Amino acid sequence: MARRGLLWPWRPLRATRQITALLHWGTTLAGGLVAAAARDPDRVALVDELGELTYAELHDRTDRLAAALIPDRDARRPRVGVLCRNHRGLVESLIACSKRGAEVVLLGTGLGPGQLNSVMRELWADIIIADTEFADQLPRGGRPITKVTAWPGGPDGSARCGQGPTLNELIARTPAPALEPPSIQGRIVFLSSGTSGRPKGARRPPRPGFGPLAAMLSRTPLRVHDRMLIEAPLFHAWGYSSLQIALAMRATVVIGRRFDPEQTLRTIQERSCSTLITVPIMLQRIMALPARVRAAYDTSSLRVTAVSGSRLPGDLAGAFMDAFPVELCNVYGSTEAGWVSIATAADLRAHPHTAGRPAAGSEVTILDAEGRQVPPGTTGRIFAANGMHFEGYTGGLPMETRHGMLFMGDVGHFDDDGLLYIDGRADEMVVSGGENVFPGAAEDVIARLPQVREVAVTSVADPEYGERLAAYIVTAPGQRLDADTVRVHVRSELARYAVPRDVHFRSHLPRNAMGKVVPHRLHETAGA
Repeated sequence: MARRGLLWPWRPLRATRQITALLHWGTTLAGGLVAAAARDPDRVALVDELGELTYAELHDRTDRLAAALIPDRDARRPRVGVLCRNHRGLVESLIACSKRGAEVVLLGTGLGPGQLNSVMRELWADIIIADTEFADQLPRGGRPITKVTAWPGGPDGSARCGQGPTLNELIARTPAPALEPPSIQGRIVFLSSGTSGRPKGARRPPRPGFGPLAAMLSRTPLRVHDRMLIEAPLFHAWGYSSLQIALAMRATVVIGRRFDPEQTLRTIQERSCSTLITVPIMLQRIMALPARVRAAYDTSSLRVTAVSGSRLPGDLAGAFMDAFPVELCNVYGSTEAGWVSIATAADLRAHPHTAGRPAAGSEVTILDAEGRQVPPGTTGRIFAANGMHFEGYTGGLPMETRHGMLFMGDVGHFDDDGLLYIDGRADEMVVSGGENVFPGAAEDVIARLPQVREVAVTSVADPEYGERLAAYIVTAPGQRLDADTVRVHVRSELARYAVPRDVHFRSHLPRNAMGKVVPHRLHETAGA
């Protein structure tokens, strides 16, 4: 942390205030902001479509919001549901709730009405903070609930989520209080992606300590005062954790409500962003832009791109680093376990599909079905341990552990050099004619075809073999491709049983807000 500028240059008075704030508030989201405001009050903390906020301004606004949302700091822990896109209202809500010790349920913007209602039946909130565009999805009836509008809609900004106030109104009418840390520590509840059914709530501890920050800095070249463009959704563990890191690094956070690949390049140029936090599909969309469009923007300020949330397809890592002179880092983890391994740019240059090596403080092992460690090169179930484990599922679902380590839900292997590879989700393994097949291998091969923009491979029932692979392909603009060419290409690199028998061409792939493909929607619209 000292090497990355967190401790130096040393300004005794401000540094003392920073350390005092951390000791007083802890390493919560609120503590990160209070400490940063004590050290760098005039530095720009946040940039969104509405402009800039300094650390001092963000500290003041979130103090007022915390007092307005939860007047009594000693009351029972309130539960606050948050349904927002990336903008200052979401950041301010998260920090304000942290200052009051609330339990925050981060609701994904891609949830359907049925999924949202299912989540809210289990995790009914006292307060819901939402953007107006989601007003029709908010629960009606049941226990009383306070609805606060985070981002008003309509041409004049007057549309709301209900009869309640907006965040700006609460902030404007509340005098600046002298807040003290909450008597009860807050909690964050992340929802699983829900790609295979109902999203599960996973509670994470509010005070992660310095371990996660040290783990990230051990294998990524982040620096204090970076200008971080966070395109990953803040309601997801990856985006939220990136925000925590940014506050700890006293960075300038740049966010926008909707991702657009060309706008990302424009923002990097206009804001001189040094770090991009994103997910693989966003990198794919940037690389899908015509070369002349990419070349039109000056992205020389960009040093680091960190990607997580799903596996890197094909040769995306190398292609991105060829197009942009950055250090690309691939972060592997989960909502439940945090990040457990990180692939550096050097790792990805040599081995484009690796998930890297365990981060500082993490232990990763590969076990067979009986819980025995397997040798390098052998695929098994991935278990990991670090200081970032979640506290359990809100619905009481069990979590599988072995030897004090948490099952990641994935299968993979180590190579002889200690690099980790993710072969696929444990529940995605296809048994076709007695052979075990992971769809990811076929995806990577198909993705290398120049005519392919996006691809997803999954399983479908087969009356003869039990299951078989099916490929869903989006071709690049102006390109043509046929099913036989795809099959021949896969057969040239993989075994016969790994060749998709079904090949569907689509205008787009159904994805959730994190960019993950939703498998059951592929099947529903296979003939589209």
